[in-house]
Amino acid sequence: MKDYVFDSFAIIAFFEDEPGADEVENVLRELYEKKARGWMSVINWGEVYYSTYREQGPDAAEAVVFQLAKYPITLVDADKGLTREAAEFKGKYPIAYADCFALALVKRKRAELLTGDPVFGKIREDIKLRWIV
Repeated sequence: MKDYVFDSFAIIAFFEDEPGADEVENVLRELYEKKARGWMSVINWGEVYYSTYREQGPDAAEAVVFQLAKYPITLVDADKGLTREAAEFKGKYPIAYADCFALALVKRKRAELLTGDPVFGKIREDIKLRWIV
């Protein structure tokens, strides 16, 4: 069974019907068909919320996270271990701290990161990426 970690880029692309939305939809279908499992850090969930809030307002942000909760994606809290791993990624790479939580979760779950964010191209670790665009 495949394991995927969703970053905010992928989720926002899906909800805003941006390039890559079809690929995210394909992965969501795999989750529904029990061919894969999906994970998302609560930190990246927060990115989806604040990005939508900033661009479309609080009602849209609430609607997006309400819809997101209907998908079979398990939210993972940022415990001390995950935060330490994220901080180590932040120490090594010039990427956003929230992106480091997605990487730490990928490492923990031995999963593929579902993303289209080019910042992940800078990572030189053994991290599996599934590009949506």
